[in-house]
Amino acid sequence: MSGKDFVEKDYYKVLGVPKDASATEIKKTYRKLAREFHPDANKGDTKAEDRFKDISEAYDVLSDEKRRKEYDEARALFANGGFRAGGPGGGTYGFDFGDLFSGSQGGSAGGLGDVFGGLFNRGGGRQAQPRRGADVETEVTLSFEEAVDGATVPLRMTSQAPCRTCSGTGAKAGTTPRVCPTCVGAGTVSRGQGAFALSEPCRDCRGRGMIVDDPCPDCHGSGRASSARTMQVRIPAGVQDAQRIRLKGKGAQGERGGQPGDLYVTVHVDPHPVFGRKADNLTVTVPVSFPEAALGGTIEVPTLNGPSVKLKLPPGSANGLTLRARGKGATRKDGTRGDLLVTVEVVVPQHVTGDALAALEQYREATASNDPRAALFKAAEGA
Repeated sequence: MSGKDFVEKDYYKVLGVPKDASATEIKKTYRKLAREFHPDANKGDTKAEDRFKDISEAYDVLSDEKRRKEYDEARALFANGGFRAGGPGGGTYGFDFGDLFSGSQGGSAGGLGDVFGGLFNRGGGRQAQPRRGADVETEVTLSFEEAVDGATVPLRMTSQAPCRTCSGTGAKAGTTPRVCPTCVGAGTVSRGQGAFALSEPCRDCRGRGMIVDDPCPDCHGSGRASSARTMQVRIPAGVQDAQRIRLKGKGAQGERGGQPGDLYVTVHVDPHPVFGRKADNLTVTVPVSFPEAALGGTIEVPTLNGPSVKLKLPPGSANGLTLRARGKGATRKDGTRGDLLVTVEVVVPQHVTGDALAALEQYREATASNDPRAALFKAAEGA
């Protein structure tokens, strides 16, 4: 890639985000595209591999606030035709582009060479920079009880890590890589494009600074390989269904001493046949008989983990009344527990015979003058 390509390449278009996209939006889009075009998911697809490289390159720049600012400034400067080399029809300018990029114009240090050097982490004599490991995403399914009380679960993950066979060097056992003669170990070279000279990754060593003459048979000289590992992960108490948990530093290992990425765990919770969940509270529906609802009394209610509790049911309880058993809900972050919300469901018998039927007939006669729908008709007439 030439220096001109660096200036003209639209990283926003590569990721498919607007120029004013937030850091969160850029990160979310990158993760989606990285999963779609990752080489592990597209075996033998060179187009997908190239697309993955472009996505990664774009994210490296746009995810860093300082580098993104420098990139935006550089594109604004060049994409709008702010500078053009002299020539037929192009006009002639009274300054030297070499001085502009070297920072020597006017005897001052800096210049655009520093801008692009800082943007792409390139420059003569610089060593290849450490690179942070990729973030890893996985999923886990918990029972309702495990989600309420928390659980430690094993997670098996596959991610990129230094090849164990060659310890990340990329060279076959008994051999060592040699310093790239083109970039002298820097991983970058300066390419000229007309009056411009910008730094870019060295093509001969692909930015690694080293050349492998006899590659490792397992990683084929890349120094990276898929690594499967199982780790015990603690899921906190009170986790919700579809909640995403971040475990810092538990993702893929970094390169050249870079920090490891993060692990993101999406939690799925199986439903419970009796209990439900509403934030930090648990819910349960308890059937009661008509006499219990009418006359009141004490009802026994089951809890998720522990003995049942007894609650007082007030006389004249209507269907759908909610009672509260404090401290019998889900565990909160501070260790306290929410409540158990008990919804009363009045059960009407389907078949009534014998003494029960006679008693209900007497009850109907005794309450005949009390029409529960009288207020409804009165309100309808007054409307």
